[in-house]
Amino acid sequence: MAEAQYNGEGIVRFATGTIDPTATGSKVITLGWTPRHIRVFNEDLVIMHEKFGDMAATSTVKTVTAGTTTLDTDSDITIDADAGAFTIGTDTYGDGDRIHWAAWG
Repeated sequence: MAEAQYNGEGIVRFATGTIDPTATGSKVITLGWTPRHIRVFNEDLVIMHEKFGDMAATSTVKTVTAGTTTLDTDSDITIDADAGAFTIGTDTYGDGDRIHWAAWG
């Protein structure tokens, strides 16, 4: 396994937001830069998904209400470095769930 370390030079980029998806389909969040860490929290289901930049494209860390943490491979969060964006997959929310997200890197 290769080791990697990323140090922020000056101000590290950071963005947050909230969405209330009412339609089916994935949600694309355009930042204009490539995030190194993303956290998505479903307020209604009380489930947290996290993605680190070096993780496999389909992998996220999932923590559920009971505190159980697993490595999820359902592409819940995917990073599009070319577009400076990330996608929140439909497995992370239901219709009308309130979603909070934070991205930095």
